[in-house]
Amino acid sequence: MSAQILDGKKTAAAIKADIKERVEKLTEAGPTPGLGTILVGEDPGSKWYVGGKHKDCAEVGINSIRKDLPEDTTEEELLDVVRELNEDPACTGYIIQLPLPKHIDTNKVLEAMDPDKDADGLHPMNLGRLVANVNDPMESPLPCTPNGCIELLKHYDIELAGKVVLVIGRGVTIGRPAGLLLTRRDVNATVIQAHTGTKNVEELIAQADVIIAAAGVPHMVKAKDIKEGAILLDVGVSRVDGKVTGDVEPAATEKAAWVSPNPGGVGPMTRVMLLENVVKTAERQAAEKKN
Repeated sequence: MSAQILDGKKTAAAIKADIKERVEKLTEAGPTPGLGTILVGEDPGSKWYVGGKHKDCAEVGINSIRKDLPEDTTEEELLDVVRELNEDPACTGYIIQLPLPKHIDTNKVLEAMDPDKDADGLHPMNLGRLVANVNDPMESPLPCTPNGCIELLKHYDIELAGKVVLVIGRGVTIGRPAGLLLTRRDVNATVIQAHTGTKNVEELIAQADVIIAAAGVPHMVKAKDIKEGAILLDVGVSRVDGKVTGDVEPAATEKAAWVSPNPGGVGPMTRVMLLENVVKTAERQAAEKKN
C-alpha cells in the first residue's frame, strides 16, 4: 500500500487564501504590507526563486519591493541597500537572497538587517529568541522551511507530540532551526539530529517516527531502513541527470504512511511561510498602533 501524499501545493494554496483575506483587512485599515528582496548577481536559480516570491506577493495583495544588484556590487553598496530597506516604512519584511558573491561577508550583511524585518526568520537575533523561548507564543519571525514542515503536518492532522523526529542535516535554513521548533512545548516532539559526522544514520532512520531529510544527498533515505508507517518529509534538493531529486528513495513510499513529494511538498510551504511572516509582522504593527 503506497503512502499518502503530503501535498504542499494544495496546503500552501489554502494558507494563501487565508493570507489574502488578512492582507485585505490590513489594507483597509492602513498601509498594505510590503515584501522586499535583495538579489546580487545573475544566478538563474536565485533569480527564479526571487521571481517566485514576487509572484506570490501579487497573488495575495502584498506589495513588492525588488532590489536587483550587479555581481560586482561592493559590500558597502549592499549594506547601503540593507539600511535603505531597514528604514523604508513601506517594507514590512525582506530577504537577502543567498548565496552572495564570495567577496561579500554574508554574516556581516545578514546581521545588518533589522530583525523585525527578517522575512526568512534566520537573523541571529530571531534564532536566539527561538532558543530562549520554549513555552510562550513567538512574536518574532520563524524560520520558513522548518515551520513549513510543521504546518504541512498540522494541515493533515498529524500529531507530533511524543513522536521521534530524525532531522538529517544541520544547515542554518533547515537542520539547525528545525530542532528548535520541534522541541517547543506546543509541538513537543523528541528530536534526533544527524549530519555528515553521524556514523549510524541507518540505525537512527529505523528508530524515527518522522524523518525530515534535508541533507541534499540523492535517495539517502532507503526503504529498507525506515520504520513501517513512518512519515517522510523530503526536503533535500539535488540534481541527477538534470532532474530535481530528493533525499528519499522512491521505493520508501511503499513502506511509509505519509510522504511529501519533492518537488511539490515542502518547497511551496517554505514560500508561503515567508508571506506568513510578513503578514504577521504587519498585523503586530497594526495592533501596536491601536494600543
